[in-house]
Amino acid sequence: MAERILIVTEDDGLLDDLLRLCAAAGAEAQVAHGAPADRAGWPGWSAADDWERAPLVLVGDDCAGVSTALGGAGSSPPGSARRAGVLLVGRDMDDPGVWERGVRIGAEGVVLLPDAESWLTGRIADAAEGVGSPALTLGVVGGRGGAGASTLACGLALASARSGRRTVLIDGDPIGGGLDVLLGGERTEGLRWPAFAQSRGRVRGAALEESLPRLHGVSVLSWDRGDSVTISGDAMKSVLGAARRRGGVVVVDLPRRMDEPITEVLAQLDLGLLVVPAELRAVAAAHRVASQARMVLRDLRAVVRPPGGPQAGGYRGLDERETARLLGLPLAGELPWETGLSAAVDRGLPPGDDERGALSRFARDFWDRALPVGTDRTAPGARDGDRDGGAAT
Repeated sequence: MAERILIVTEDDGLLDDLLRLCAAAGAEAQVAHGAPADRAGWPGWSAADDWERAPLVLVGDDCAGVSTALGGAGSSPPGSARRAGVLLVGRDMDDPGVWERGVRIGAEGVVLLPDAESWLTGRIADAAEGVGSPALTLGVVGGRGGAGASTLACGLALASARSGRRTVLIDGDPIGGGLDVLLGGERTEGLRWPAFAQSRGRVRGAALEESLPRLHGVSVLSWDRGDSVTISGDAMKSVLGAARRRGGVVVVDLPRRMDEPITEVLAQLDLGLLVVPAELRAVAAAHRVASQARMVLRDLRAVVRPPGGPQAGGYRGLDERETARLLGLPLAGELPWETGLSAAVDRGLPPGDDERGALSRFARDFWDRALPVGTDRTAPGARDGDRDGGAAT
């Protein structure tokens, strides 16, 4: 069970506001009505232990005068040190002394209501949800049709999950046929995109992850086989933001068109991969895709495939470095076509299922470079700080 947000105030009006913001963030709160004026009284303060455990402490400005013990040197609760995650909350924007009081109690910041209500609600939700390092978020887009972008996205997601990282795979292409089908899990229970079409504001990351089909260790948000549903830019922003806050890795399979929802995705990506066969017509088509994507995404790299697909015979086409140079992009690597991959997918096996195959090898090498040892991109349950909670849609 998640630890509760700690509120320290004697101001009934401020308390009502802070409880309302906690409720809006989906967070439970505990109220400590002030701190002891006598520093020697710390051992008897019932909330002393909660001060240490709470993911976030909100101290009302009305208590700052009697709460210098909260952050003052040598006056913290016995056995404790000045802690992170303390905010001083006030209302008077014309009072310059509030900043001094914030420093005095060891607050990491001062929040003035009502102007900062939206920001504080998000901060409360982050604390309740145990938000740590955001996920490394990767987008994969084809330079032309049939380049293999969806296959690469699935292979990268499977390789990430195999290494123990929390991994979410998001299907950004409503006319792509569904990544759950490509992964052999179209009948697996769980929510698809139409369930999130009306999402606004903050989506709780834990609830999103738990609601999705889990295929081969990957949480997958795909399309269903029903009527076409329009996903707004707001919905895409909310859902992707929720997935990123959970940490680990998020892989997004992108369409070649650039509309409002895809622009929202590009704005949240850490890195994009453009998959392009090493032939002139494919490079010409990919150049248009790259030009649009780079208007929003700064880090876009080329994944070059041999020309003509798996049945191209001995035709070599362009060199992979020349292909990347013509596109004006850094080269992320060359991905050979894998014999038997299509047949394996037809049998219900996911792309990258063969750990000795070209796709799996490429994906492992890519993550080894993108996620050095020691990065906090772990799987569910691997982080002590993981907590459930947060805000609803």
